[in-house]
Amino acid sequence: MQVRSLPVLQNWDCHSCGDCCRSYAVPVTADERRRIEGQGWEALPEFQGIPFFVRRGSEFYLNHRADGSCVFLGADNLCRIHGKFGSAAKPLACRIYPFLLVPAGDHWNLGLRLACPSAAENKGRALSEQLSDAREFAAFFESTTAKEKLAAPPPPLQGSQTVPWGDVARIAAAVSRLLANEAEPFERRWRKVLFVVSMLRKAKFDGGGDPKKVVTAGRLSELLHVLGEAAHDEEPKTAAEVPIPGWVGRTIFRQLAAVYARKDHGAEKGTAQRGPIGRIWSAVKFAAGRGRVPKLHAALPDSATFSATEVPLGSLGDNAVSLLSRWHRLKVESLQFCGSPNFGLGVWEGLESLALTFPAAMWLARVLVVDGRSPDAAVMQAVRMVDDNFGFNPLLGSTRQKFALRMLANRGELPRLIAWYGR
Repeated sequence: MQVRSLPVLQNWDCHSCGDCCRSYAVPVTADERRRIEGQGWEALPEFQGIPFFVRRGSEFYLNHRADGSCVFLGADNLCRIHGKFGSAAKPLACRIYPFLLVPAGDHWNLGLRLACPSAAENKGRALSEQLSDAREFAAFFESTTAKEKLAAPPPPLQGSQTVPWGDVARIAAAVSRLLANEAEPFERRWRKVLFVVSMLRKAKFDGGGDPKKVVTAGRLSELLHVLGEAAHDEEPKTAAEVPIPGWVGRTIFRQLAAVYARKDHGAEKGTAQRGPIGRIWSAVKFAAGRGRVPKLHAALPDSATFSATEVPLGSLGDNAVSLLSRWHRLKVESLQFCGSPNFGLGVWEGLESLALTFPAAMWLARVLVVDGRSPDAAVMQAVRMVDDNFGFNPLLGSTRQKFALRMLANRGELPRLIAWYGR
């Protein structure tokens, strides 16, 4: 299928930081294992007594050394397999990162994970210049994935209510336009999106059996435009005019923020959640919201307190605002926010879950400035931490977390959280 680059101006090239080689458990297929085993690494002294792979259940992964780095990562932060045999000799998971390929009907959408430092910093060539590599990855997926998976229907809007892929794309494009409006504070852009979502939840896309009531493609475009204009008039102009989040909303939010702050493996693994007692104690601390913030990620300062998360971060520079806009527009336009890429969430719930990552990142940024980082640098680190989990941490796909998201939305807490932590 065709691979489509997104309109968002996003660049990337690998700059050999080695972060991904220290952070992720890389799955390898049987063919990849045989290929690596045939490369002769066992003859080298530094590989004596060190297995190349580890097995977890029925899956095999590249092994890591005691410092958290992949066994094939050299002292120069370069992959030794890549250096000796070329990129094609590496496992596919290594080659494709940080690209994302999201099936969208008759084509793939090309996205990017901003957990990668170079992606977050927008360093390198434009994604549109890298379509040849993306097509190669897409061809591999098409040759190994069952056709029925590629031909899966679009994600529902909510419940059993569905629209064609083209309408899902229209909704994503309209949301992206709202998020791209540089004349608005970023937190207000998201509040306007949530206003549109709340209105569309009430719309009848199936017509209830009456063809005259069906929201057709043309009517959907018109409806999206009208609701966008209404959001501009209805949403408070400033964050200060929005009611503050309630006690219940903040309590639920902190527990979701804890999931986005977690790093359970690799060189950046946190220390607070080691063992079941540590995890339970961290959960209690986040629920209470008092005292020091548990160190769920190595980047979190030791001295950060929950009270610091209620102190406004202050004005952000243009680079930080641009990063937030690029990040969320990439997720929206690639459709990573709903369907199988985001634990089967429908379109409306998916947008709400993505909206929640903004206050989560800003909450984390308030923690990170405690160690002397600038607000812009703190936002950069926070975005990488949240994006590392969004759509990938299985805890976010649990029934409990989906229920928490639904409760925040039903109680009207999402725009309040966005305004409060977006200050």
